[in-house]
Amino acid sequence: MINFLQAVPAEPQPGFMQQYSFLIMIGLMVLVLWLFMWRPEAKRRKQMQAFRDGLKKGDKVVTAGGIYGTVKEVKETSLLIEVDSNVTLRIDKNMVVADSSNMQK
Repeated sequence: MINFLQAVPAEPQPGFMQQYSFLIMIGLMVLVLWLFMWRPEAKRRKQMQAFRDGLKKGDKVVTAGGIYGTVKEVKETSLLIEVDSNVTLRIDKNMVVADSSNMQK
């Protein structure tokens, strides 16, 4: 019976840092991911889209498959590129990855 009358020992209240340290760590990890991964990737995507939108007849390009060619015709979503004399390919604009005019052969 004496056990029932004894007071339960009080647990110490955790401090501010102990309560919120997990949330602070998650917030810092999201900030680091945004600074070093998402922001540079978004910037690179915008640059590539601007490059693809600026393509014109006569530009030398490289496709994602490694094909070098010269732009012969530009449409809204596709390009006609000349790979060799009298050999042309119609490709999606999103598959152009680089400008080959300043690359060394």
